[in-house]
Amino acid sequence: MISPQTFKDRGAVPGAPSAATPDFDPHSGAWPERLLFSHRALVLALCLLLTVVLGWQASKLRLNADFDKMVPAHHPFIVHATTHRADLKELGNALRVAVRAPEGRTVFDPDYLAALQQLSDELLLLPGVDRAYVKSLWTPNTRWVAVTEEGLEGGRVIPDSYDGSPRSLEEVRQNVERAGLLGQMVSADLRASVIFLPLLGRDPQTGQALDYRALSERLEQIRARQAEKGISLHITGFAKVMGDMIAGLTQVLMFFAAAVALAAVMVWAYTRCWRSTGLVVACSMVAVVWQLGLLPLLGFGLDPYSLLVPFLVFAIGMSHGAQKMNGIMQDVGRGLAPLVAARLTFRRLFMAGLTALLCDAVGFAVLLAIDIRVIQELALSASVGVAALIVTNLVLLPILLSFTGVSPKAAQRSLRAESAAWAASGEQSENSGRFKPQAGLWAVLDRFTQRRTAMWTVGVAATLGLAGHAVSLHLRIGDVDPGAPELRADSRYNRDVAYMNQAFGAASDVLAVMVTTPKGQCARHATLAAVDDLEWTLRQVPGVLSTHSLAGLSRRLIAGMSEGSLKWYELVPNQGLLNAASARAPRELINRSCSLLPVMVYLADHGADTLQRVVATVEGFAAAHDTAEVKFLLAAGNAGIEAATNAEVAQASRQMLWGVYAAVVLLCFVAFRSWRAVLCAVLPLVLTSVLAEALMVGLGMGVKVATLPVIALGVGIGVDYGLYVLSILLAHRRQGATLSQSYHQALLFTGKVVLLTGATLAAGVATWVGSPIRFQADMGLLLAFMFLLNMVGALVLLPALARLLLPDLTPQLAARPDLPAAPRPAPVQPLPVR
Repeated sequence: MISPQTFKDRGAVPGAPSAATPDFDPHSGAWPERLLFSHRALVLALCLLLTVVLGWQASKLRLNADFDKMVPAHHPFIVHATTHRADLKELGNALRVAVRAPEGRTVFDPDYLAALQQLSDELLLLPGVDRAYVKSLWTPNTRWVAVTEEGLEGGRVIPDSYDGSPRSLEEVRQNVERAGLLGQMVSADLRASVIFLPLLGRDPQTGQALDYRALSERLEQIRARQAEKGISLHITGFAKVMGDMIAGLTQVLMFFAAAVALAAVMVWAYTRCWRSTGLVVACSMVAVVWQLGLLPLLGFGLDPYSLLVPFLVFAIGMSHGAQKMNGIMQDVGRGLAPLVAARLTFRRLFMAGLTALLCDAVGFAVLLAIDIRVIQELALSASVGVAALIVTNLVLLPILLSFTGVSPKAAQRSLRAESAAWAASGEQSENSGRFKPQAGLWAVLDRFTQRRTAMWTVGVAATLGLAGHAVSLHLRIGDVDPGAPELRADSRYNRDVAYMNQAFGAASDVLAVMVTTPKGQCARHATLAAVDDLEWTLRQVPGVLSTHSLAGLSRRLIAGMSEGSLKWYELVPNQGLLNAASARAPRELINRSCSLLPVMVYLADHGADTLQRVVATVEGFAAAHDTAEVKFLLAAGNAGIEAATNAEVAQASRQMLWGVYAAVVLLCFVAFRSWRAVLCAVLPLVLTSVLAEALMVGLGMGVKVATLPVIALGVGIGVDYGLYVLSILLAHRRQGATLSQSYHQALLFTGKVVLLTGATLAAGVATWVGSPIRFQADMGLLLAFMFLLNMVGALVLLPALARLLLPDLTPQLAARPDLPAAPRPAPVQPLPVR
């Protein structure tokens, strides 16, 4: 066994200089190091040029959302809905505006109807509205049909003869009742009516994607003007959710600035060197600028979900940059020139940093397997950011520090604690062979290298993992809460959703089953009978409030044409009578060619359990009743899209995690060539993933488009901490040092920075909890938890696993001369610091 003094006197990198051997061979090191540091000025010039060009490109970036990007385009449900999109305008991307009359009035008031007409015309002209399908009490497509003594009659709900007189108002009331609009377009208490606004995917004037933020702002301006008249508007729909999120997420810039400032202050508090702190923050920000500048060139933009990626890139950059800065500062404190210190730090940490960033990039790239464009673009955006970090934080930062150096006082201060630790270290125990660092945090952490403490630590971690797994089994796919879970429960949008559900009695969550037939045969008796059976079956499913289809309408019309006799409330096997009924059906229940009739299923909520029950019922019914000509296809409507998205997320979630971990394991094995070392690096990440899912259950969060990427990102971010600690630990084990000695060196060289960056970044994202957007607040809490737990795993669980797994690795690692170690600090005389 090597004695502590022998270990302390050794240089960690073969041929590397120390304070006692100042000579440095500029031709040493691998060819990438020699190439980069021999052309430092050229590297800086290229990076500056890239920053200017990509910064200009980043100014073109716009924050928006796209309805089509939020859905799994190749899922069968979405394929069916897209195929019949032209016939299902009411079930696509649409807004519903409930117009509530002033207190004490109803919709059958001349002033209200006049205001409704003006408002309907104004909303009709909003950019992106599909005007041919707008529907309100005033539009000509809102009609009534009734059976009178003279036969079937019908017309517009608000006729051309309307003049605001009591007689006209009474006629409107009768027409509303005849059309069956109560609970659909007119509220049950008669105080509100709905204006339906289907939206186009693109602005017809500009050809650009519909600007949801601008649309939301226009709607809010209209809402404010109507409020002055005593009329309140309640607006729901995907476009309003995205508009509210974009408006709220602009506050992310404030949180981002606060996180940057907090990171800068905490790094400065650690280093007391403004120049090195500024360069670490600047290089991380340069990576963000490069990422944002490349997105427009790749044809991408920012949406409310990918807006978190720039911060994640900054966070990863701060982690790697702080490690490079710390290494250079320690070498300068030992008396080395800034250029030599930069090259040695590059030599020691480049491979660990590159492996960690490749793990990040592969982890992000795995998300490309999920067939949802918003997640795929997020994955590409994050991968671009990580690729930028390889240049800015692994190459640019050391080169910049080789020019600027660090503050001499800060360099001396960085080694004071380390030198004191070695000076105060006791002799090595003859019995245990354990190194004894000075009292304090290092002494506490060193205990985890002892076998007994290590076994207890691993046991506690295993218990937590099993308990977390048991809780994570309750993790649900999709939304958990009603309304828009991305927004807070008391947000204006969710209050509008609650009002719509309460006032109209018809749920805002609609799933449509598309029944296809040959042209002209949708009203055949056999088809309508099957549809009628499907409706009855669905109404027995928990969570289904009601159904609506041509079959039910035909029942009512046949009874109406038979003097209202309930004896005729049946689908009689008379094709002529059925054809007469279908001829008067509204367009939302039958298409023009009579080849499609949707079955509207109104749900109590869009929770995963409800959707699964409905989907399973329809699929079972379709398997029993599909024929060569008649098909029951899922699914349109907002709930249908949600069901398709849930199915895609459920299938991809575990595949994604397996893919991320497979990539991390492979890269770690390439770096360490030891399955035992791979376990030490990966098991803390697994524990964090399991406990993060348990935390999601506790927070009431489901796995969906918004949360799925964060689960994968946590693995990529967390592996950085473990790789930096493990690489230094293994390098010293290779030299024959004890685990306690090796771990202590890892703590002094990289562990301090792991502790610093983990706490700093967790504190930065924890500020998001105050965001008015629930999605951002939940992500901040989840990321803060993962930052902290990954840090604890690297500093506590990793050495405990190393005690149990790595004792026999010395012969294997001795054959790996490419694994460098941190230099042994030479005794220094710290400068007096005031």
